[in-house]
This record gives sequence, C-alpha cells and structure tokens, in this order.
Amino acid sequence: MIVQDVINHLHELAPLNYAEDFDNVGLLVGDKNQTVTGVLVTLDTLEAVVDEAIENNCNLIVSFHPIIFKGLKKLTGKTYVERVVIKAIQHNIAIFSIHTALDNAFEGVNSIICDQLQLQNKKILIPQSGTLKKLQTYVPKENAEALRTALFNAGAGNIGNYDSCSFNLEGKGTYKGNEASNPTLGQKGELHTENEILISVVFAKHIESKVLKVLFNTHPYEEVAYEVTTLDNTNQYIGMGMIGELSQEMEELDCLQYVKDRMNTECVRHSKFLNKHIKKIAVLGGSGSFAIGAAKASGADLLVTADLKYHDFFSAENSILLADIGHYESEQFTKSFLVDYLSKKITNFAVVLSKTNTNPVKYL
Repeated sequence: MIVQDVINHLHELAPLNYAEDFDNVGLLVGDKNQTVTGVLVTLDTLEAVVDEAIENNCNLIVSFHPIIFKGLKKLTGKTYVERVVIKAIQHNIAIFSIHTALDNAFEGVNSIICDQLQLQNKKILIPQSGTLKKLQTYVPKENAEALRTALFNAGAGNIGNYDSCSFNLEGKGTYKGNEASNPTLGQKGELHTENEILISVVFAKHIESKVLKVLFNTHPYEEVAYEVTTLDNTNQYIGMGMIGELSQEMEELDCLQYVKDRMNTECVRHSKFLNKHIKKIAVLGGSGSFAIGAAKASGADLLVTADLKYHDFFSAENSILLADIGHYESEQFTKSFLVDYLSKKITNFAVVLSKTNTNPVKYL
C-alpha cells in the first residue's frame, strides 16, 4: 500500500473538495507513491509526534491540523514548523492533513462531538453551498437507459435519501458533421435529425471527473453535447457545525457540567444563564464564534464551541447559552475516530494512535 491509497480512504470519509478555501489540506510533505510502513494519527504534528512516528516505524502521519498553514519562504529550523518539516523530510515521513474537510463531513468532527454528548436527530448547522452540480446531456432515445444507469452507478442522481434521480425530456436533436467527422448516426456532410432524450442529473462536486468519464465512455456520439452547472442549493450532508437534541432536557448548570464531563475538559467558559432548560444543542469543533447567529436561528438552547472572545459572549443576546470548552478539547476525540476508521480500511499494517498531548493551552 502506498501513501495515495491511504489518502483515498480518507477522501471517501471527507473529500478534500469540501475543505474551506482558507485551509491547507492534503499531502503537505512527502511522496504520494511511497510505500507505507505504518500510519500515525495525531491532532497536531509537532517534533515529538515526528519522533513518535520514527519510534513506531510509521512513515505517514495523518494529522487533523495542517503543520504548514502559511507559505514557507525558508527551511532553517528557526521555528517549530520548519523543524517539523525538516525532520519529516530527513526521515522520509509523509504528512497529510484533513482539517476542515473533516469539519464539513457529515460523519466528521461535529458528529463526533454530538455522539460524545449522546445527541439525537443530528443535522448540519451551516450547510455548505456550491457543493452540488447538475449535468445535462442529450442522447439518442435508444441509448438513454444505458447512459442513465451508468451515471447512477457513478454516483450521479443521489439527492438526500434518494438515488437514481433524473429528469428526462424527449425532443429532436440536429447536427451536420464536416469532412473530418465520423458520425455514429447519419452521414457526414448531411443534416441529421435524431429522436433524443435530454437527461438531467445532480451530483456531488467531488465526483465530477468520475461522472464525466462515465459520460464520455458510455455516450454513443463522437462529440458529446453536455452542460455542467454549479447549483446554489445547500447540501444537507455537508457543512460546518451540527445540531442535535438531548434525550431529556436539563437545567443549565447540570447541562454544562454534563458537557464538561463528557468532553473531558478542565474549564468551561460560558455566557450568563437564562433560567431555561436545555434540550437542543448546537456544536462546532474549533473556533466557532461565526456560528452563533446560525445556532440562534436554529432554535438551539446551547452552543458548544471554542475560542470565543470577550465580545462574542454579548452575541448571546439573552436567547442562547454559549459554552467555550477549549479548542483542543472540542477536537480531541477526532484522532481516535480516524484510527478506528483507518484500522477498518487497512489491515496489513498498524494504524497507531499518537500518545502525544499536543494541547498548547495549560490550566492552573
């Protein structure tokens, strides 16, 4: 198995196409064609983590956060980022980051938090737009069924809980090939009219190349007429944050203590109590102040997130309880989840959980 094989498994879980534009995900260090001896999974890639990979004979580190976020202009070992990259290169260790691709995945970071809090009826809090595309193509009537089936098998036509979705319209297509053409139907130099079906299907943007490959391989025409458009529709299975419900409502103080215990955090910073019960909880791993408005609009009683600033707490506006549990604490269960996921996909070598606590924040 090579590095790219492991990346492919991770891409099935959280396609990198859905990472945020500001992010730096993917293979950051190393050769994608290198044979893998072992995988070490961590939240952050620090020097101690690279040492741990060397000790465990792991030449691929799967890290949640990217060690390289901004451009590196030199590698002199002056900063911890430079030292990590240098040591990884010296020992032929590849580093892959999944970060906001996993944040936006339905079974990703925020789903993990919901499961840790035992929330039910999980839904995406801030659905991502621009993740859906629509293909329209025109095919001879007798070939329409075969093409539809091939597109469905490639993953097109999936909408929410439904698959094999398409729209079909019958009409007449016309074309005239020049002397260099080789028409499947009709003769070159002659205007031809054919009974055709317009097939329209929706697909997720990360499978576009796969869908188009199937289209070109299956369509009978020498020149395939088609259109691909990006839709503004939001995707209910891709996006930032989640919202779910407790099985039973709780008092505010009891709920915060419950969150503190379940999320294994030493400190919970929160806005003022509103003297109401907590039932509906929104969560967003990592820095989540931007989700306050969405959490309020969703009717959440509590938002669990991290990195809230002083003035962010005023945004509660007496309508929601805000809880900051810490950045590391909100994402700490992610690496165990990734180990379990990869261990089920890969059985011919070890997937190792890093024992290094990379939390830079300490509490007195």
